[in-house]
Amino acid sequence: MSLEALREKVMFHNSIDVWIAACEDAGRAWNDTDGYRAFIAKLRAGGMALKPFNLCAHEAGAVEKEKTEFAERLAAIKHPDCATYTVRLTDGALESLRASIS
Repeated sequence: MSLEALREKVMFHNSIDVWIAACEDAGRAWNDTDGYRAFIAKLRAGGMALKPFNLCAHEAGAVEKEKTEFAERLAAIKHPDCATYTVRLTDGALESLRASIS
């Protein structure tokens, strides 16, 4: 699902879903914890408002199983750039998210 499609559902999303959508927009694999960590680091350094979010990572289905495993790998890394956050998907945020996916 693209970032635009994600935003059409609701304005606030967790950073893992945002990361997955940004990766899909960029044609990049999303299950790379180092990539996620760099993505969040860029967003934090750029001043994006990120609010801590406790993600319940247990979901059903094949893609959800992969997302659960990804979230569990991130949770095992005790670093702020591996945490899950709430992200508000404004127009400006979408631009920052796309620029941070490099």
